[in-house]
Amino acid sequence: MGRAFCAARGAVFPRSYGIRSISKSYEGKLFVFEYAGGNSSVEYLPAESNTGMFGGNSNWRGPIWMPVNGLILRALYQFYQFYGDDFKVECPTGSGNQMTLFEVAIEINRRLSNIFLREKNGKRAVYGGIAKFQNDPYWKDLIQFHEYFHGENGAGLGASHQTGWTGVIAYLMKMSALITPEAALSTESAYAAIQVEPDKPTST
Repeated sequence: MGRAFCAARGAVFPRSYGIRSISKSYEGKLFVFEYAGGNSSVEYLPAESNTGMFGGNSNWRGPIWMPVNGLILRALYQFYQFYGDDFKVECPTGSGNQMTLFEVAIEINRRLSNIFLREKNGKRAVYGGIAKFQNDPYWKDLIQFHEYFHGENGAGLGASHQTGWTGVIAYLMKMSALITPEAALSTESAYAAIQVEPDKPTST
């Protein structure tokens, strides 16, 4: 899994904003599944779907989806607990840079966070080219949790109120900031290394 993430210097699955739902290597090149009586095909589409399949308003063939990335992160943390620091993968491929699975997970987490955090130019990838949300003082800090995100530039797509699965980014960012390799290796579950407690009421 770590090798798959790091492959091809970001040209296949990874991107600056997370892992795509289908490899970019299928851009303009269909993957065809042949069966008795016909065939089906898919291609890399970084944004909206070009077919009415599944209603036509969701696209699992290219964009970045938070639940998929969250599951990959969980697996990487758990594999790291088993393999520890002795198992490393070259990341990105061809760079000569060796990373543990924990470090790979942190890198994915960083890329996902980049969807929502301000870039050096003051813009947020999640808002894409929508000037109102990028610049208006009443809107620019009201983060929306989109259904999925553009596979190339991280812009939010689909429904903008997906606080269920996309809201997991808040927990992932907290994990990335607080968890350490030592904590991950010393606890039964990497997620147990961070205790999420409800806010305590303050006395007045």
